[in-house]
Amino acid sequence: MKKFIISLFVMISGVLFSQVSVGASPESTNRWTFGGGIGVGFGSQSAFYLQASPRVGYRLTNDLEGGVVGSVSWQTSDYYRSTMFGVGPFLNYYIARTFYLSANYQHYFINYKHKYYDYKTNAEEDALYLGGGYMQRIGNNSFMQIGLMYNVLWKENESIFSTGLVPSIGFVVGL
Repeated sequence: MKKFIISLFVMISGVLFSQVSVGASPESTNRWTFGGGIGVGFGSQSAFYLQASPRVGYRLTNDLEGGVVGSVSWQTSDYYRSTMFGVGPFLNYYIARTFYLSANYQHYFINYKHKYYDYKTNAEEDALYLGGGYMQRIGNNSFMQIGLMYNVLWKENESIFSTGLVPSIGFVVGL
């Protein structure tokens, strides 16, 4: 199942990016946007983290965009292994194509297994990320986004996440 979902995300991303690059120009009347981010992390006890988050948006106005973002992540260490899938809507407001404000709701499905205690659990959690950041143009209508988001639904000792603060780096094509 995991291999199928990973393959599906890769194929969708490839198709979307290839369709955007054909004939895309700053004067384009196409209002669809595509993008996403990738994350990799390493830590103690052989910890490894891999995350991908493809997104599809639609420019409601020149400065306002709404859409859907998905996320999938895998974490493993000497002690545990987890898989997490998330999906939800987002809304971005762009300020002079240099800065952006963002709201992103995600509903997560989590599968967690502790390797030594034979403990397994499936859980769900909601997150509402609010924040913003800086945008750097990398092409005619392509941008890299660097920002900081905060999950306003995060509660210490009740969340699977260790903090509500989340740095973000991503790319968007079609603005």
